[in-house]
Amino acid sequence: METNSHILVVDDEQDLCEILKFNLETEGYNVETANSAEEALEMGIEKFDLLLLDVMMGGMSGFALAKRLKENPLTAGIPIIFLTAKDTENDTVTGFNLGADDYISKPFSIREVMVRVRAVLRRTKEKEGVQPSNIVSYQGLVLNLDKKSVSIDGEDIPFTKTEFEILHLLLDERGRVFSRQELIDRIWPKDVLVLDRTVDVNITRLRKKIGRFSKCIVTRLGFGYYFDA
Repeated sequence: METNSHILVVDDEQDLCEILKFNLETEGYNVETANSAEEALEMGIEKFDLLLLDVMMGGMSGFALAKRLKENPLTAGIPIIFLTAKDTENDTVTGFNLGADDYISKPFSIREVMVRVRAVLRRTKEKEGVQPSNIVSYQGLVLNLDKKSVSIDGEDIPFTKTEFEILHLLLDERGRVFSRQELIDRIWPKDVLVLDRTVDVNITRLRKKIGRFSKCIVTRLGFGYYFDA
């Protein structure tokens, strides 16, 4: 994991982003940059193995972004190294309380950053690719099977029991086409009369609720529905 890891550098100083990108790529890492927390969120943070995150930025701060990431089960395990000119004890404590893995004060040497990055990635190596058994997810779409909850990019979305179970089935067996009858047999009680139209209505409501992921629920004419990842 020490090389070929996917790192995101988030800092409003573009020159600093480019310097870090160049040096990290020289070490063998795959690096992308963002100049704001808002830009970082649009990039799909769940795909990264490590964040180098500035604290003081225009708009959303690094602390606010870290808090949001740690509240989302899909991104909570991504290690964060704060890079900041703020080096008071309170700021450091705040960073670690938010779940930061390290904290480097500016100005810093590139060599120091490389050492810290290797150390953090080495510590988190065993966690790579592990997803809690109670979580079913696709990118920013997360189902918590214990809480029976659905969130999109960290925001909870209200679902009925039927909608939740349909989404769980399609997401858990993504790529497989389910006929309307199969969905009826798997989701609804055996003693309830369910029409094909009822399935279609629930699929329509489901698509509306999952927003940008609605295109992932595909209709295969004459066959049924499937989740296209």
